[in-house]
Amino acid sequence: MLKPVIGVLPLYDEEKESYWMLPGYMKGIEEAGGIPVMLPLTADKEVIGQLAEMYDGFLFTGGHDISPTLYGEDPLDVCGPLCLERDEMEKILFFRLLELNKPILGICRAIQLFNALLGGTLYQDLPTQLKTELKLVHKQSPPYHQPSHRVYIPKDNFLYQLIQEEDILVNSYHHQAIKNLSSQLTPQAEAEDGIIEAAAMTEKRFVLAVQWHPEFSYQKDAFNHRLFAALVKAAEKKIEFTAEKHTGSIKAAAELQP
Repeated sequence: MLKPVIGVLPLYDEEKESYWMLPGYMKGIEEAGGIPVMLPLTADKEVIGQLAEMYDGFLFTGGHDISPTLYGEDPLDVCGPLCLERDEMEKILFFRLLELNKPILGICRAIQLFNALLGGTLYQDLPTQLKTELKLVHKQSPPYHQPSHRVYIPKDNFLYQLIQEEDILVNSYHHQAIKNLSSQLTPQAEAEDGIIEAAAMTEKRFVLAVQWHPEFSYQKDAFNHRLFAALVKAAEKKIEFTAEKHTGSIKAAAELQP
């Protein structure tokens, strides 16, 4: 039986004018039973359409800040580096994948991107815009596989059914985050300070995004391995969402253990 092939969105280095990739994105997919392939960075709709058809599933990676223009705001001084080429490509690809109902896993930047594209808004900078007495470390220092804060997952949602844990410790490396959640997304996990740490489109076969970085800790924490395994199994059409009371559920049993 052929392994599912997963298209992985490229990282981009402006100074070197180069595409690059963190090994954890690729190896996480490989160890889960899939074949990762890094995509080109392009805004050509015909090329993107062909890529969308070619692969069984897609991983949207972390990286640059999301341009505030995607959710109707001007960039503030606290907004970090942008990559408009990524924003454009990923916007076109994301909506085409929704049309095709292809499985999608998003990491860090991706949860923010999906929310912005679907009508939600973002904090451009948590340290200056999030008003809370509880100061969690959302942008940690190395090593990045070490946990930074807790995340809580309600038992009645899809993410819990995937990882079977209500209380997890995650790493964290971001300064933007979901502010107002899109009506098309369902929250799946939350940090103690109220930041949404995972969200899903439960009307689709498999569209899930997390704010933390499983690519750094999938070998250390079983629940992070299960995220990559879930994408691969979804690409094999062995698990999917069912729309029921705005929560996700596993339609078919799948082995997601390391």
